[in-house]
Amino acid sequence: MNAEIETYDAIIIGAGPAGSSAAAILAEYGHNVLVIEREKFPRYHIGESLIPFTFPSLERLGMIPKMRESHFVKKFSVLFVQPDGQRSQPFYFFSRYDRETIAQSWQVLRSEFDQMMLDNAREKGAEVRELTSVNQLLMDGDRVIGVECTDRTTNQTCQVHAPITLDCTGKEAFASNRRKWRMPDPYLNKIAVWTYYKGSKREAGIDEGMTTVAYIPDKGWFWHIPQHNDMVSVGVVAEGKYLTRDGIKDPQAIFEREIDNNDWIKDHLSVGESTGEYWVTSEYSRHSKHAAAPGLLLVGDAFAFLDPVFSSGVMLALKSGVQAGEDVHQCLLDNDFDPARFENYCSMVRQGVENMRKLVYAFYHPDFSFAKVIKKYPDSAGEITDCLSGDVNKDFTQLWARIREFVPLPEDLPYGTPLPEAEPALG
Repeated sequence: MNAEIETYDAIIIGAGPAGSSAAAILAEYGHNVLVIEREKFPRYHIGESLIPFTFPSLERLGMIPKMRESHFVKKFSVLFVQPDGQRSQPFYFFSRYDRETIAQSWQVLRSEFDQMMLDNAREKGAEVRELTSVNQLLMDGDRVIGVECTDRTTNQTCQVHAPITLDCTGKEAFASNRRKWRMPDPYLNKIAVWTYYKGSKREAGIDEGMTTVAYIPDKGWFWHIPQHNDMVSVGVVAEGKYLTRDGIKDPQAIFEREIDNNDWIKDHLSVGESTGEYWVTSEYSRHSKHAAAPGLLLVGDAFAFLDPVFSSGVMLALKSGVQAGEDVHQCLLDNDFDPARFENYCSMVRQGVENMRKLVYAFYHPDFSFAKVIKKYPDSAGEITDCLSGDVNKDFTQLWARIREFVPLPEDLPYGTPLPEAEPALG
């Protein structure tokens, strides 16, 4: 252990979209920010389809010119396909939003996108240490005062102190797991199996970058996400008991069997070849009981993560990262890090999660379809589009009341609140 203790204005654990966003904001304001990342970028990650309302966060971060200059496939729409291959009309974002801003999104390769985001934070002045593992949070009573970390290239361990530490560790949920705050979603416990195809079919023209959600029995679904270099990301999501039926547990065998359960997917994968590698993940949806505590703030997937059917993960990571950066900046100016100062931040993130969560629950109900709701309430199409596009911090009370006429929806979960500082003992 090095005797010297390093000191920063803020420590950020994790250099994914949430961490890089918060780091860029804080560094832009001139704060001394350290980002600690256990891997070496670029590194592989799933979650490749950006929904329209990632745009405001990317714009705040100065990323839009870089995105427009990139070779990422432009995304203008989403398509839903029944098991027999029957297609919906594509949902074009520009039918509701400005074509040059909100309505134009991208299908990204996360290794490249996340590298761009991290480079942006570096350019603004953030210090980044890759191949560095955080061993533990350092505590002074109930307050987090920093971290102990180990450089995996030199095996040197050191202590780093800061008045605020941001947990942006994604699915690992470093602080939430260690503090036993991690809570499963009551229903959304799916499994995903996915791979990549080169040379498979894709749509023409403006539909080339279209995300396709293709249904299979029992409310499972495929994603089909066209990427650059003639690659397509394609995966299947469903209940574990469905995907592993008949005792089949090999990811490739599961994937290849399910291809036959959607005619559109079968057709599009009938040419081209899989890259040969298959991934599996489970327990998609989870929430943290608390999102702020003395000296600690949870951001992005470390705060909450939803089933990916509507591709909300990166949008929520970027939005929470930007807002966390803004709020921590104000705390640094005021030298006040009371967890109660993050009430609005916590409420904003939870509102977005809960609004999107209701649509996800509806999607998986066997009696639900967007078409049924829109047929009875034509003016609800706009609100559904807003929520699906990531405009999730608004009042959807009327929409939820209408959808509840067709299927039950969950109540908001009582999670994500700030954990106040312990009251001093009396006497």
